[in-house]
Amino acid sequence: MHLIIDGYNLLHVGRSPVQITSEDLQLNRDRLIEGLALYRQMRPCNITVVFDGWQGGWSTERKERKRGVDILFSRLGETADEVIRRLVKEKGSGVVVVTSDREISRYAEKLSVAVISSDRFKERMTGTGPSPEKDAGDSEEGGRGVKKRGPSRRPSKKEKRLQTALKKL
Repeated sequence: MHLIIDGYNLLHVGRSPVQITSEDLQLNRDRLIEGLALYRQMRPCNITVVFDGWQGGWSTERKERKRGVDILFSRLGETADEVIRRLVKEKGSGVVVVTSDREISRYAEKLSVAVISSDRFKERMTGTGPSPEKDAGDSEEGGRGVKKRGPSRRPSKKEKRLQTALKKL
């Protein structure tokens, strides 16, 4: 499995939009990469984190690798969203995109790529989220222990992709 992560989107989960210094931003990015490296040790997978560099970045796309995590900074004038779209198109349906950006989510879903919200992934990454069995939609009817069945309860293709991706996480 290959995860393509919208870096700043995941970094700012649960935070209010506050102006932070570039030193604090670098520290937060490093913490995120450390957390992803630990996650990668528990669940072997390829991880690519994409950060915006379009406002104050380099003239070319910058690539790094830290502790097994690939890090991409978009080039000057290009947003991380554009880089993520390009990666999704190149890699195809074998990837999972982690973002809460609706535009990227719609684009990935059109290409049959599973999308997991940044909130849900952060919960899974930190171990505070529900277990994969409960998270995958195994709801019981009225608490009586009887599962609903029939055509009306069949998950859509989008829901199936999400459930499969969540089980792998």
